[in-house]
Amino acid sequence: MPAPAAEALVAWPDALGTRFTVFVDTEEEFDWTGPFTRDRHGTSAIAAIPEAHARFAAMGVPLAYMVDYPVVADPRAVDVLRGAVADGVSTIGAQLHAWVTPPFDEPLDAHHSYAGNLAPALEAAKLDTLTAALTQAFGRPPRAYRAGRYGIGPQTLALLAARGYRLDSSVRARYDYRGDGGPDFTAVGPQAYRCGPGGALIELPLTTAYTGAWRGAGPWLYPALGRLPRGRGLFARAGLLQRVALTPEQMPANDALEAVRVALGEGVRVLNFAFHSPSLAPGHTPYVRDAADLARFWRWWDAMLALLARAGVKPIGLEALIDATG
Repeated sequence: MPAPAAEALVAWPDALGTRFTVFVDTEEEFDWTGPFTRDRHGTSAIAAIPEAHARFAAMGVPLAYMVDYPVVADPRAVDVLRGAVADGVSTIGAQLHAWVTPPFDEPLDAHHSYAGNLAPALEAAKLDTLTAALTQAFGRPPRAYRAGRYGIGPQTLALLAARGYRLDSSVRARYDYRGDGGPDFTAVGPQAYRCGPGGALIELPLTTAYTGAWRGAGPWLYPALGRLPRGRGLFARAGLLQRVALTPEQMPANDALEAVRVALGEGVRVLNFAFHSPSLAPGHTPYVRDAADLARFWRWWDAMLALLARAGVKPIGLEALIDATG
């Protein structure tokens, strides 16, 4: 994916100030180390959402729940999420996990787990299945989308625009997923930009920043270091260059705090954070394996929200952000 043109970057209204969003990839639990399957998953971790939602709400932070098909197909999970978005500021969006969303007309493998690699008609059919289920469950069509595994493809934006979506967050800035058939976002930075047919959509990437003394060289140096044995690790430990995404999953708090400082210093007006809903309960993701990891998860957020408050960066709900784009 090429870098967006300068004229495509979103010019946020001055009155908006600097904001942040929190996306929750609201999905089934599965074996992260095993092969892709259609049916070996559960949704028990959804029960942890009310407590987590209350913690964020107490800090004034609305959440964007990007819900996939196994979750919306579970009536108990839908009831939990209806309760969460009853706050009037949190949002239901769509997240497409291709391998568990009917119709199932593709091979079950890594390449086809990226929805953007599917035949256009099949990607459209899966998107229609998910959109219809979310609309029926929550009483309104979703306006925001995220492809599972960040698996956006060449036809995705046109499909979204035709179905009334206004915002996509399928780009993980500065990451490259070509290793097993996914997209390459190396050239894309953290700024929001207009995309799709006639600029019908806003792309809000997961915020990623290069930190370290040589961060200015990050766009070309970091990919090059990936071709050297232990190159990235050596540069990170030396404080020269590190790539940090804004997520509590696998990103140490101090590194993420520095990434926020760098992103704000570079003029990013909307910071986009994300995590997976199964991480709210121990044992479902490699990021939260036990109670100690869960405690660390919440300490990460305590430190992050304190920094954002000191910096004057305010939370915003996804619907309000979409409306701010005009």
